Amino acid sequence: MNLKLLLAPLAVLMLGSCMKWDYGEPEAVEAPGRGLFIVCEGNFQYGNATLSYYDPASRTLINEAFYRANGYRLGDVAQSMTMGEGRGWIVVNNSHVVFAIDPDTFRETGRIVSFTSPRYIEFISPTKAYVTQLWDNRIAIVNPSTYEITGYITVPDMQPDQGSTEQMVRLGDYVYCNCWSYQRSIIRIDTRTDSVDARLDVGLQPTSLKLDRYGRLWTLTDGGFEGSPQGYENASLYCIDPETMTIERQFQFRRGDDPSELQLNATADTLYWINRDVWRMDVRASRPPVRPFLEEKSTKYYGLTVDPVTSEVYVADAIDYQQQGMIYRFTGGGVPVDSFYVGISPGAFCWK
Repeated sequence: MNLKLLLAPLAVLMLGSCMKWDYGEPEAVEAPGRGLFIVCEGNFQYGNATLSYYDPASRTLINEAFYRANGYRLGDVAQSMTMGEGRGWIVVNNSHVVFAIDPDTFRETGRIVSFTSPRYIEFISPTKAYVTQLWDNRIAIVNPSTYEITGYITVPDMQPDQGSTEQMVRLGDYVYCNCWSYQRSIIRIDTRTDSVDARLDVGLQPTSLKLDRYGRLWTLTDGGFEGSPQGYENASLYCIDPETMTIERQFQFRRGDDPSELQLNATADTLYWINRDVWRMDVRASRPPVRPFLEEKSTKYYGLTVDPVTSEVYVADAIDYQQQGMIYRFTGGGVPVDSFYVGISPGAFCWK
């Protein structure tokens, strides 16, 4: 199972703690233009999460971008990053904070605090965004312009201390969200009322959520784990009609498989995911692939992204979760292009 998900239950132990930021001397760091942010989780409770930045055109890399620009550490377990309202938003799970940064200079422009354990952020308007949380049955409503939590969306039938809302996809007036920890639901939120208006049960513990070019949602489920009070089942890939909230197709994996990191190519017609190797599949396919797109030749494929312009594939290797991780860059045909070291446990990407 993905380490970021294995570590997640431990985060509740630290909810009452305070993150200590070590202050240094800020540098003038700048990287205008198009590029890729690499979010490195670091080690749980060590406060050594980092942010790297890579320019695909020049193949230049900036490690420790956040620390160098601001003079203090990012925090404990950086979970995800999203672009919104001209800023980059970094969600730091176990420090209970979301940072906003200037995407060209990496300087902090503000922060939102007092979350239970934030996971992902989705923008609705200049004054409203949603932040999903671990070990909380509420999705936080925030105002990005004032950096404040303004309210909550309570997920029906979810226990406050066992729930988890994860990735989000916006389609018109609705936001779709997968419920992960001990859950099996995809929920639909009406952004006009900030309330859940529909729910669909899929397999146990959906981990990813994407919207293809034909308006269909895709999610991976991990199936839970042996000994789980909610059971243990085969992982699956689901295709969902978001309008009717019904399952159109299901592709089941073998027992013990652990698919994760679902992604789409630039034209949103090809899916990619990690299941030890990297796999890809046309969204119109009637059966899953039998051979991987990229065989795992590293220590641990841990993160995945596909360039939204060129469809080049980037794979993160966590190695041993203690040393610097490695990023591998491939063409859309699987030909190696570049590789470089980043921070500890690179687990998420964000395109600028």
